[in-house]
Amino acid sequence: MNLPASHARSPSPMNARRATVIWIVLAAAALVVFTSALMLGSVTVSPGQALFALLRLPEHAAAGGQTSDVAGEIVRTLRLPRAVAGFSCGALLALAGALLQVLLRNPLAEPYVLGVSGGAAAFAVAALIAGCAWWLVDLASFGGAGLSIALVLGLARRELWRGEPQEASPRLLLTGVVVATGWGAVVTLLVALAPDERLRGIVFWLTGDLNGAANPWPALAALAVALGVCVPVAPQLNVLLRGEALAASLGVPATQLRLRLYLVASLAAAASVTTAGTIGFVGLIVPHALRLVFGNDQRMLVPASALAGGVAVMGADLLARTAIAPAQLPVGVVTALIGVPVFLWMLLGRRP
Repeated sequence: MNLPASHARSPSPMNARRATVIWIVLAAAALVVFTSALMLGSVTVSPGQALFALLRLPEHAAAGGQTSDVAGEIVRTLRLPRAVAGFSCGALLALAGALLQVLLRNPLAEPYVLGVSGGAAAFAVAALIAGCAWWLVDLASFGGAGLSIALVLGLARRELWRGEPQEASPRLLLTGVVVATGWGAVVTLLVALAPDERLRGIVFWLTGDLNGAANPWPALAALAVALGVCVPVAPQLNVLLRGEALAASLGVPATQLRLRLYLVASLAAAASVTTAGTIGFVGLIVPHALRLVFGNDQRMLVPASALAGGVAVMGADLLARTAIAPAQLPVGVVTALIGVPVFLWMLLGRRP
């Protein structure tokens, strides 16, 4: 499965005015979705109430004139952490997908397809069943993601490290599917052995659920670290797209760069899975769609993928908790319902 020529070529410069317009649209979308996530739900909160809640001012001063602080508590303790968690997880998944796609030179690569999310989920579920502390769950999730990507890369190491991504990419994708299936079997076994009182929560978490995301700050910190590592080396990724020989001649340490960014992708997937469970297709669709808009310049694509991925998951979670309110759907169900047909369209539209 080869990349289209537009993906393999070196990135072309983008018109500054067009890039500015695209960034403004993305920022406006983020603001609108974030505001809506604070306002909408089983209890509607006005814009003034949401603003005063964020500023921690008494609610009676907000528009609407209520004397209780019910709306403020809803915004601060429920909707704000959930919105931040949704943005962080979506940004991490889209960032990981963008990195894997450019490193493997295949737009179908992403943490879910390559089994990284499955490994993180299996280890995290084992830690949850064992009753481990949250930091041990995070550590187990990262270990599972790292083990998965090590397995996948190890089976295609010869072609990949020799700089033959066209040969390595099909093997990586097929190996990732097999590894993901294996982790799915492990998760099923763990769920079968889980205590009944924890079963429902684990099942919802595995489908991707932000309902219990009361502590989104570790995911947000992981996002900051990932962006801090990736954005400065985005120009080197552009060089790497032109070929290993040119990268070596320009002094780009290709092997070290690949290893570093694979580890960042593992960290991003692990942090997202630990916070919200397995949310599929975000890392696949968002970078691919942005590539059609921005082109293949990683200086634009990497940060834009993080922003757009965050907006996408926030929007999906907003739909999940308002579509059948007061009942709520797992956010992973919404992303899968949208992602599956898009993924099939991508597969059917590609030439062998």
